[in-house]
Amino acid sequence: MTNFETLDGRRDASGGYNVDISRGERIGRVSSEWFSRPDDERYLSLSELYASVKGRAERSRTRTVESAAIRVEAHRDDPENLALILPEADAPVAPTHWSFGQLASLVSAPAAYLRQLPAPLAGINLQYGLTSHRAEQIKTLETEDGRTELRAVTGPDYGRIYDHELVAAVQKIAGNGTGDTRWKVPGTLDWSSGVYNPMVDITKDTTTLYASDRDVFLFLVDDMNPIEAGKLPDGSPDLYFRGFYCWNSEVGAKTLGIASFYLRAVCQNRNLWGVEDFQEISIRHSKYAANRFAHEAAPALTRFADSSPRPFVEGIRAARERIVARSDDDRTDFLRKRGFSKAETARIVETVLAEEGRPPESVFDFVQGITAVARSKPQQDARLEMEGKAKKLLERAA
Repeated sequence: MTNFETLDGRRDASGGYNVDISRGERIGRVSSEWFSRPDDERYLSLSELYASVKGRAERSRTRTVESAAIRVEAHRDDPENLALILPEADAPVAPTHWSFGQLASLVSAPAAYLRQLPAPLAGINLQYGLTSHRAEQIKTLETEDGRTELRAVTGPDYGRIYDHELVAAVQKIAGNGTGDTRWKVPGTLDWSSGVYNPMVDITKDTTTLYASDRDVFLFLVDDMNPIEAGKLPDGSPDLYFRGFYCWNSEVGAKTLGIASFYLRAVCQNRNLWGVEDFQEISIRHSKYAANRFAHEAAPALTRFADSSPRPFVEGIRAARERIVARSDDDRTDFLRKRGFSKAETARIVETVLAEEGRPPESVFDFVQGITAVARSKPQQDARLEMEGKAKKLLERAA
């Protein structure tokens, strides 16, 4: 188990602890994943997840072929399915929904329209596109699972990072992801009491370990070791814990990425509440993606897992102690000089007054007010812009 310094918080009789989720950002990325995943894409441990995606990779092969050499096969007695004959392939391959779209995009054909056609008619149109379109080298990913499926069609320089490689990197710091190390599937916030309970059974409904035929997504936290970073207005500790999520697609559906942060709670719907110090890196599957993953992304994950929370705690403390406004004029000047409109300035000050019982004075006060107002913005770009300004203020104070 990793050793580093934490400031343990106060727990109630159930092992949970009180949190204040009115502060910081709310991030819905994990919740979106949680809502969209059917049961067969949910896993109860990292070992179970790894076995699934590793086994899939072991049953797979890649090849580079000329697009014009692909033959489309469809039968009148099977109007809903078509197959592809690849050069030097032993048998036809069946395109998945995803790879069919990639192939159609390659020849500038409307995939949604082709999917509505009977297979023989769709096959005629796709074959015409492949033979009349300028021939290109493409890389295929084929997987054997009772039948051979074509899972991906990418450019020849596509730098594939397999899903199991990301899961293996997470296993190095998180073990099974079930509590055998600091890192585990998160607990749940009780809205009625404001208590976050880190001890929740891992079920299909609570897990945050996901994989589909086109991607993998993992979210883990260190919520058994809360960190105290200052006090709330009532004198109780302001508690955080560490978390990260990461994602990948070995078929070209998305980049590989890792996001790390401190947060105050995770609710039942897997929204992240009270997020601070959000950091994210992403890697496109370009020619040198595997090297970047090995030398940049995987080490960054390990560094975060092994790091001390002291810089974060001291940064929060510095922001709390740095007084930048003593009067209403000071508050207005501070915000207007940083690009906030007159209306936004008024809302930020009013928000802090309502939540803290006093107007903002420190950098931390202003950061909390800005992020609270940002959460109410309906446009994502406007919300991200305000959250970015808050993050810069916090970084400069630290």
